[in-house]
Amino acid sequence: MSRADIVRAYLKAIEDHGDSLAFFTEDAVQEEFPNALVPTGARRTMAELREANARGRNVLTSETYEITNLIEAGDRVACEVLWRGVLAVPLRSLKPGDTMKARFGVFFEFQGDRIRRQHNYDCFEPF
Repeated sequence: MSRADIVRAYLKAIEDHGDSLAFFTEDAVQEEFPNALVPTGARRTMAELREANARGRNVLTSETYEITNLIEAGDRVACEVLWRGVLAVPLRSLKPGDTMKARFGVFFEFQGDRIRRQHNYDCFEPF
């Protein structure tokens, strides 16, 4: 399986509420740069990713990741993603059942067949 295929499988696991964290090395770090939801950004270890994953399951009823562009080079994959999430809870001007949309730039660094680093640049549509 190519690293691009692993990224596709990882995003599909998130959509399906599967074990998306199984795609990471145990020392993985995910960095989310400042955006409308996380104004100061965040840097998460695996323990923090597990906590965030558990919290996030209560916020959305569903979400989709549509890859619009993907480049694989050695142990790195870069992709542009159109994300849609249906809210289970109110968020600012949105109510449960409304759909949030964003464009993500996501950059992955692999160690073997596992994700070691993930950097997100998330651009949300106004909400």
